[in-house]
Amino acid sequence: QVQLIESGGGLVQAGGSLSVSCAASGRTRSIAAMGWFRQAPEKAREFVAAISWIGRSTYYLDSVKGRFTISRDSAKNTLFLQMNSLKPEDTAVYYCAASSGDIMVTVNEVDAWGKGTLVTVSA
Repeated sequence: QVQLIESGGGLVQAGGSLSVSCAASGRTRSIAAMGWFRQAPEKAREFVAAISWIGRSTYYLDSVKGRFTISRDSAKNTLFLQMNSLKPEDTAVYYCAASSGDIMVTVNEVDAWGKGTLVTVSA
C-alpha cells in the first residue's frame, strides 16, 4: 500500500499563487505515476496534472496549462504542484494520487489517494 499526505493549500486572492505538496510512503517502488485531482462542491472529481515517476512526462488539464506546474522529487518521494494566476474556478479540494500504471488521467487509473487539501481562490 502507498500512503499519501498532502500539505499546503489555503486561501488566496484571484491572480495569486499557491503550492501544494504530497509526501508518499509505504510501497513507493510500485509507483509509476503521480498526480493531482480536484473536486469542487457538487462536482465530480477531475484530473488536474500528472507526472511519470521515472521519466519526465507531464500531463495537464487544458484549463490549467501554462498556469500550473507539476514536479516531483523521486528520491524524497515528494510531489509538488505550483499554481499561478489562480482563478475562483480553481477553488476545490486537491487530492494527491498515485498509480502503478504509466498513465494516470482518470480516477479509474488511481491506485492510492490522499485525503485532500482545500484551495480557495477569492474573487
